[in-house]
Amino acid sequence: MADFADILKRLRECYGRPKPPRVTRPLEMILFEMVAYLCDDAHRAATFAALKKRIGTKPQQLLSADEETLVEICRMGGIQPEHRARRIRMVAELALCDFGGDLRSVLKKPLKEAKKDLMKFPSVGEPGAEKILLFNRCHPVLALDSNGLRVLQRLGFAPALKNYSTAYRAAREALQDQLPKSCDKLIEAHQLLRQHGKELCKTSRPLCDSCPFAPDCHYFQSNR
Repeated sequence: MADFADILKRLRECYGRPKPPRVTRPLEMILFEMVAYLCDDAHRAATFAALKKRIGTKPQQLLSADEETLVEICRMGGIQPEHRARRIRMVAELALCDFGGDLRSVLKKPLKEAKKDLMKFPSVGEPGAEKILLFNRCHPVLALDSNGLRVLQRLGFAPALKNYSTAYRAAREALQDQLPKSCDKLIEAHQLLRQHGKELCKTSRPLCDSCPFAPDCHYFQSNR
């Protein structure tokens, strides 16, 4: 199996260098994930853009927004719009009451404390908190979404454990001596691994015949 640097090199050759993330403000990153459910990237981005244009993303704007408008926007992002609208208001209230409406203060804290603060928000687990800190270039950690984690598991960097939190930490521990120290390179790693997981190394019916890692892939070799 190639090392992590070689994996990233081959992903870069396959997909090119990813564009910088569009959404990086901490509160907006939370809202971006929450405003839509089980949507593709383009649909989620369009729903978030509607939220930003019609209501705004500041806590005061979200709390004073017309309920019907907020639900209508959430409906653009998939099922259970009322539920997501309530959670958006919960996020806004928490941001306002606990952080004065500005999460930038969290970014200055040590990693463990910053993650604890961010994980107070609904639906923000350890991967999401670390992604916020990474994308804001505060802490150089390899934040993985489910797509990126799946790629690393199939390539044999980490065991395919059923418990997501345990699998996430196992992958991080397995790679800790190979990870770049730069936030920019780790952001690129997050994006490339995610893209590969969404486009080729899918959960079901992965396109192994088109994958540049097939000859070295544990998953492919055991399922060919």
